[in-house]
Amino acid sequence: MTFTQHASADMTQNWLDQVRWDDKGLVPVIAQERGSNDVLMFAWMNREALALTQQLGRAVYFSRSRNKLWPKGEESGHVQTVHSIRIDCDADVVLLSVTQLGHEPGIACHTGRHSCFYQELSASDGGDVQWRPNAPVLKDPSDIYK
Repeated sequence: MTFTQHASADMTQNWLDQVRWDDKGLVPVIAQERGSNDVLMFAWMNREALALTQQLGRAVYFSRSRNKLWPKGEESGHVQTVHSIRIDCDADVVLLSVTQLGHEPGIACHTGRHSCFYQELSASDGGDVQWRPNAPVLKDPSDIYK
């Protein structure tokens, strides 16, 4: 059974109507780890993805590159259990509180790191400013994605 088959037939629920969807019918989503409060990743959801996330209690995103629903962990096994869903004051950004499953510590990034936000802007002693990794690869991506 696919995630789509689990979806409610009525996708016009009032709480979904309160979201300010962009002109493509999407809303940006931030996944934040429950407990550590680490920001794990940024993604997009359409109405169906947000409704499924609420219904299933696990993160389902919308892949813009593949133009389809993307249940987090469908290939990697790195599933996100959702504890809460929040919306910002403008109703145009969603914040998920999640537990990242599938590896200890949890891997959220396709690079094999805990968080997608692993590059930090820093200056060298010589004044050279550049993005530098601040977190290790926990698992080689070639071992995750076959």
